[in-house]
Amino acid sequence: MVPEDSSPDIVMITDEDGCEYMFEALDRVKTDDGHYVALAPLYDNDDDAPEDDEFIVLEVEEENGETFLTPIEDEALLEELGTLFEERLAEIYGAFDGDDEENDGGDEDDEM
Repeated sequence: MVPEDSSPDIVMITDEDGCEYMFEALDRVKTDDGHYVALAPLYDNDDDAPEDDEFIVLEVEEENGETFLTPIEDEALLEELGTLFEERLAEIYGAFDGDDEENDGGDEDDEM
Protein backbone atom coordinates (compact mmCIF):
# COMPACT_ATOMS: atom_id res chain seq x y z
CA MET A 1 0.00 0.00 0.00
CA VAL A 2 1.34 3.42 -0.97
CA PRO A 3 1.58 5.92 1.88
CA GLU A 4 -1.39 8.30 1.69
CA ASP A 5 0.62 11.49 2.17
CA SER A 6 2.90 10.87 -0.81
CA SER A 7 2.53 11.90 -4.41
CA PRO A 8 4.41 10.02 -7.12
CA ASP A 9 7.87 11.24 -8.04
CA ILE A 10 7.83 10.96 -11.85
CA VAL A 11 11.15 10.67 -13.69
CA MET A 12 11.50 11.09 -17.45
CA ILE A 13 14.46 9.27 -18.97
CA THR A 14 15.69 9.94 -22.50
CA ASP A 15 17.88 7.26 -24.06
CA GLU A 16 20.72 7.87 -26.53
CA ASP A 17 18.26 7.54 -29.44
CA GLY A 18 16.05 10.32 -28.05
CA CYS A 19 13.22 8.01 -26.93
CA GLU A 20 11.57 9.10 -23.70
CA TYR A 21 10.34 6.78 -20.95
CA MET A 22 8.43 7.61 -17.78
CA PHE A 23 9.12 6.01 -14.42
CA GLU A 24 8.00 6.46 -10.86
CA ALA A 25 10.88 6.82 -8.39
CA LEU A 26 10.00 4.34 -5.64
CA ASP A 27 12.98 4.75 -3.33
CA ARG A 28 16.50 6.15 -3.16
CA VAL A 29 19.54 5.06 -1.19
CA LYS A 30 23.00 6.45 -0.65
CA THR A 31 25.79 4.03 0.25
CA ASP A 32 29.56 4.15 0.50
CA ASP A 33 29.60 2.83 -3.09
CA GLY A 34 27.27 5.43 -4.58
CA HIS A 35 23.78 6.84 -4.88
CA TYR A 36 21.01 4.63 -6.32
CA VAL A 37 17.34 4.87 -7.25
CA ALA A 38 14.64 2.22 -7.73
CA LEU A 39 12.29 3.07 -10.61
CA ALA A 40 9.03 1.47 -11.71
CA PRO A 41 8.05 1.91 -15.37
CA LEU A 42 4.81 3.76 -16.07
CA TYR A 43 2.58 2.52 -18.86
CA ASP A 44 0.14 4.49 -21.02
CA ASN A 45 -2.32 1.60 -20.82
CA ASP A 46 -2.82 -0.49 -17.67
CA ASP A 47 -3.22 -3.54 -19.91
CA ASP A 48 0.44 -3.12 -20.95
CA ALA A 49 1.68 -3.26 -17.36
CA PRO A 50 2.99 -6.62 -16.15
CA GLU A 51 1.08 -8.41 -13.41
CA ASP A 52 4.21 -8.79 -11.27
CA ASP A 53 5.75 -5.88 -9.42
CA GLU A 54 8.82 -4.74 -11.27
CA PHE A 55 11.46 -2.08 -10.80
CA ILE A 56 14.90 -1.24 -12.06
CA VAL A 57 17.85 0.13 -10.14
CA LEU A 58 20.11 2.78 -11.61
CA GLU A 59 23.09 4.67 -10.25
CA VAL A 60 22.64 8.43 -9.83
CA GLU A 61 25.65 10.37 -11.11
CA GLU A 62 26.21 14.11 -11.19
CA GLU A 63 28.41 15.80 -13.76
CA ASN A 64 28.69 19.54 -14.48
CA GLY A 65 25.50 20.23 -12.53
CA GLU A 66 23.48 17.64 -14.46
CA THR A 67 22.08 14.41 -13.06
CA PHE A 68 22.47 11.18 -15.01
CA LEU A 69 21.03 7.74 -14.32
CA THR A 70 23.34 4.94 -15.40
CA PRO A 71 23.06 1.14 -15.41
CA ILE A 72 24.91 -0.83 -12.75
CA GLU A 73 27.34 -3.19 -14.44
CA ASP A 74 28.59 -5.03 -11.32
CA GLU A 75 26.20 -8.02 -11.07
CA ALA A 76 27.01 -8.68 -7.39
CA LEU A 77 26.32 -5.06 -6.46
CA LEU A 78 23.13 -5.08 -8.52
CA GLU A 79 21.90 -8.21 -6.75
CA GLU A 80 22.76 -6.74 -3.33
CA LEU A 81 20.96 -3.50 -4.15
CA GLY A 82 17.97 -5.41 -5.50
CA THR A 83 17.56 -7.32 -2.27
CA LEU A 84 17.88 -4.16 -0.21
CA PHE A 85 15.34 -2.27 -2.30
CA GLU A 86 12.92 -5.22 -2.18
CA GLU A 87 13.06 -5.18 1.62
CA ARG A 88 12.67 -1.40 1.81
CA LEU A 89 9.82 -1.35 -0.71
CA ALA A 90 8.01 -4.15 1.13
CA GLU A 91 8.10 -1.99 4.26
CA ILE A 92 6.94 1.12 2.41
CA TYR A 93 4.39 -0.31 -0.05
CA GLY A 94 3.70 -3.80 1.27
CA ALA A 95 4.85 -5.27 -2.06
CA PHE A 96 7.93 -6.59 -3.79
CA ASP A 97 8.18 -9.94 -2.06
CA GLY A 98 11.43 -10.82 -3.83
CA ASP A 99 9.93 -13.39 -6.20
CA ASP A 100 10.82 -11.51 -9.39
CA GLU A 101 14.43 -11.64 -10.47
CA GLU A 102 14.19 -8.39 -12.50
CA ASN A 103 14.40 -6.35 -9.32
CA ASP A 104 17.67 -5.05 -8.05
CA GLY A 105 18.23 -2.44 -5.34
CA GLY A 106 20.32 -0.38 -2.84
CA ASP A 107 21.58 0.25 0.70
CA GLU A 108 20.58 2.27 3.72
CA ASP A 109 19.49 5.93 3.71
CA ASP A 110 17.76 7.60 0.84
CA GLU A 111 18.26 10.94 -0.83
CA MET A 112 18.83 12.03 -4.35
